[in-house]
Amino acid sequence: MDRLNERAGLMGRMLDTIGAMEKIPTGIRSDAELRSAALRCINCGNAEACKKWLEAHPDGAQSPMKNCPNAELFDSWLQD
Repeated sequence: MDRLNERAGLMGRMLDTIGAMEKIPTGIRSDAELRSAALRCINCGNAEACKKWLEAHPDGAQSPMKNCPNAELFDSWLQD
């Protein structure tokens, strides 16, 4: 449970940092995308790098960390 909570927190912080939290689409398709994103985050081996990246961007960023497994998806939400 600790890992799930940690990763959910990191994913939420990433979405807030890049300004995508308010741009998450709604609907059945987006629910599936969000579940897939959460699974990628849970299984990601870059949690420490993610934490450091988030700490280095307290005022926000234009896009997610490049090696984030959800970078492409989060960028697509920013584009819509």
